[in-house]
Amino acid sequence: MRILFIGDVMGNVGQTAIATYLPKLKRRYKPQVTIVNGENATRGRGISEAVYKDFLSAGADVITMGNHTWDNNELFDFIADAKKLVRPLNFPPATTPGQGYTLVNVNGVKLAIINLQGNVFMGQNLANPFTTVEPLVQELRETTPNIFIDFHAETTSEKEAMAWYLDGQVSAVVGTHTHVQTSDERVLPEGTAFLSDVGFTGPYNGILGMTRENVIQRFLEQMPTRFNVQEDSPTVVSGCVIDVDHRNGHATKIQRILINPDHPYFED
Repeated sequence: MRILFIGDVMGNVGQTAIATYLPKLKRRYKPQVTIVNGENATRGRGISEAVYKDFLSAGADVITMGNHTWDNNELFDFIADAKKLVRPLNFPPATTPGQGYTLVNVNGVKLAIINLQGNVFMGQNLANPFTTVEPLVQELRETTPNIFIDFHAETTSEKEAMAWYLDGQVSAVVGTHTHVQTSDERVLPEGTAFLSDVGFTGPYNGILGMTRENVIQRFLEQMPTRFNVQEDSPTVVSGCVIDVDHRNGHATKIQRILINPDHPYFED
């Protein structure tokens, strides 16, 4: 089984990048499952129903989210029917709409996709992601050994700890949130693919996707500043491809994808 994962899509530039490059990447890598993180898709905060459907039309099978899940209030109007959208599992289960994981059937083989949010430096006090996910993983393994986790977290230590904690129990733990792609991709000894952060998809010439002037102003003046998505910019597309032995759920390979003006995309 091959999984294509695209990191945090941000704003209109990111939406355009998905429409442009996702079909090309699917033709090149021929994944069985394509996952896109869409928590920054509308104006850098949250996702709308139209954009959610656009991503599915472009070739995504599942949309994962993160700490900006609820920043676009429109989500509350459609999340109950958005069966291919997954928000962080460790939000309070009794009061949080939507689902924290989903199952995708690929030619008779099931892949579970879990979305988790870290707690360190995230500004929210959610349930412990480690103790929340472990019993779910054990439950899911009764159905399938193929389990992918989008761990939306700030620190590399929390992400690495999760990967080692679940090594051999899940197929992959891939980090999102920081918008900076790391180069530490590897398959851990027991068969779990890991990447601290897959990076983001959006404006290449912003600062983490936001307008440079506003971010710099914040650092200079130390005053509250409104951040907006950088619109006049070339694009960056960040992602990874993971190969999994579907018989035991162990990853065999993980490869980063990075497309930007300094790393241009060439058709095969």
